[in-house]
Amino acid sequence: MANNKNIVVGLDIGTTKICCVMAETGGDEPEIIGLGSHPSRGMRKGVVVNIDATVDSIKRAVEEAELMAGIEVDSVYVGMAGAHISGFNSHGVIAARGHEVTRQDMEKALEAARTVNVPLDREIIHVIPQEYIVDGQDGILDPEGINGVRLEAKAHIITASVTSVQNIIRSVNRAGLEVEDLVVEQLAASEAVLDRDEKELGVALVDLGGGTCDIAVYLNGAIRGTSVVPLGGGHITNDVAIGLRTPNHEAEKIKRQCGCATAAMVPDDESLEVPGVGGRESRMLSRRVLADIIEPRMTEMFTMIRDELERSGFNQRKKIASGMVLTGGSAVMQGTCELAEAIFDMPVRLGTPIEIGGLVDLVNGTVYATPVGLVVYGHRQMKLGQGKKRNGRGPINKAFGRMWGWAAELMGS
Repeated sequence: MANNKNIVVGLDIGTTKICCVMAETGGDEPEIIGLGSHPSRGMRKGVVVNIDATVDSIKRAVEEAELMAGIEVDSVYVGMAGAHISGFNSHGVIAARGHEVTRQDMEKALEAARTVNVPLDREIIHVIPQEYIVDGQDGILDPEGINGVRLEAKAHIITASVTSVQNIIRSVNRAGLEVEDLVVEQLAASEAVLDRDEKELGVALVDLGGGTCDIAVYLNGAIRGTSVVPLGGGHITNDVAIGLRTPNHEAEKIKRQCGCATAAMVPDDESLEVPGVGGRESRMLSRRVLADIIEPRMTEMFTMIRDELERSGFNQRKKIASGMVLTGGSAVMQGTCELAEAIFDMPVRLGTPIEIGGLVDLVNGTVYATPVGLVVYGHRQMKLGQGKKRNGRGPINKAFGRMWGWAAELMGS
C-alpha cells in the first residue's frame, strides 16, 4: 500500500532481482501505475545473506517505482521464495450438530486443519482451503447453509523457516516499509497468470527463479500441492560463465540475449561475441556452443521438477490435464517450452500477467508474474478488508486471518 488507500504495492524479493510493482485498486482489476527493478545483491537461493545489501536493493527498486507512479510507498505485499519453504495437506473435523453449516463452523474446521505440530524453527505462512466434506459428501467448495452433523475441511499448509521470514521482514522494515503480508512466490505468480478453467481442469505452475524453481499444482479449482527444487537460473548463468570463461554479469547478458534451451534449434552458422576475463580480448564463438552448455542444466532442472511431481503423485495427465505454465526469468529463453514439453510429455505455455489494466505493456512478461500476482492478491485482500501488517516483533504466525482471502477465491466470490 501507500499513502493513498487505493494503492497496493507488490515487492518481489528474488535471488537475482528485486522488483516493485504499484497499482491502483479502485476498479474491478488493479491498474498498474509504477514499476521498479534492481539487481538483488544480498540474497542467495531466496535467503537473506547480507541484510545491508538487501535493504539497499529494496530501496532502489521501490524508489524507481515511486518515481514512475509519483506516489510514496509506506507498506508492501512481499513475495518470498527459497528451499526452506515446504507445503503439506491437512484435514480438520468438527461436529456441526445437525444444523445448517455457518461461516463460524467453516472457520472452526479450518482451524482444526491448521492445528498441526510444527517444529519450533518453522512457522505457518499460508493455510489455504481446498474443499469441505459434509457427512461424507466431498467436493463442496462452500458448505454454508447445508444441513449436516459432521463437517470436515481439507487445507494446504505452507511453512517456512522462522529466521528466513524474520530476516525478510527485517530487511523490508529497515528499508522504511511495513509488510502488509507475506506470500510465497509460486502462489503469487498463480494469481497473475492462471485462469479459473486451468485451475479447475488441473495445472502445474513452475516459477523458474534465480535460485530455486517453485512449483504449485491446482486441481478442481484449488491448490493441491507446493514444492521447491533447489536449482534455478543462477546455476545456468554460472555454467555459462565457466564454460565460456567470461564474467558472471556478462554470462547473464549472454544467456538472456542469445541463450537457447534446445541446442537443435540453433543454426550452426550463428555466432556471438564473448567478453574476456581480466582485460583479455573478446572472442567470437558459435551460438551452438552456448546452447550445448545451457541444455544439460535445463534438462537436469526439468527432470528434477518431473521427479518432484511424480513423488507428489501429480505427474499424470488426468491430474494435470491442462498442462504446465512456466514463469520467471529463465522461462523466456528460446527453446524452453519445447524442451519442457519433451520432458514432461504435456502442453507447456509461458505465463504472463492477465486481468490487469494500466501500464500493462511494462509488466507483460514472465519476469513480472510474481510482483503482479502480489498486487492482484493485495487487491483482493483490500476488497475483503483483510490487510494485516506484520512488523516482525515476536512470533509471526498469523496465517489464520488470511484463510478467507484464499477461501473467497475457492468459492468464486
